[in-house]
Amino acid sequence: MNTQHIGNLVLSQQQIQQGVEKVAKILNQKYQNEEVVVITIVPGGILFTADLVRKLTFDINMDYISCPHTPGDSTNNSSIIFHQNIDIKGKHVILIDDAIESGGTMKRLAAFISDDFAVKSLSIATLFVKPNRVDIPVTQHYAYQMDNDDLLVGYGLPWENKFRNVSYISKLLK
Repeated sequence: MNTQHIGNLVLSQQQIQQGVEKVAKILNQKYQNEEVVVITIVPGGILFTADLVRKLTFDINMDYISCPHTPGDSTNNSSIIFHQNIDIKGKHVILIDDAIESGGTMKRLAAFISDDFAVKSLSIATLFVKPNRVDIPVTQHYAYQMDNDDLLVGYGLPWENKFRNVSYISKLLK
């Protein structure tokens, strides 16, 4: 793998795992003795979801949704693809992704789920959020708030469909 364009380290593997633990602890307290459907936003949320669900102590069902977009694009109008393998009506639902960057895609996905599926509750779990994201009127659980809106790669975050499998997060140098 050519990593010549990866720049300064932002979150190490250890910091990522500490963040996973932090979000899991919050969710375990909130949803103890509940059954929850976690919906992974693919492909970016796959790594965070895999790490997070292994730390959850409540009953979960899993599904996935996608809405292809360009990182940093707050005006994503691409199609939402939800296979809905599990009935989510009347259930607690957690949307899981690696990060909320501009927030445009997450806002659309949250509105889609809450408006079309009559869920009992909806929340979002991510490793981190960026400061200039759009307002999303859904409870958000995250481990880190970034100081700026730098373009980041690794741990699910791509650049030109590369670097998702890098095990840490760094600022991209173009």
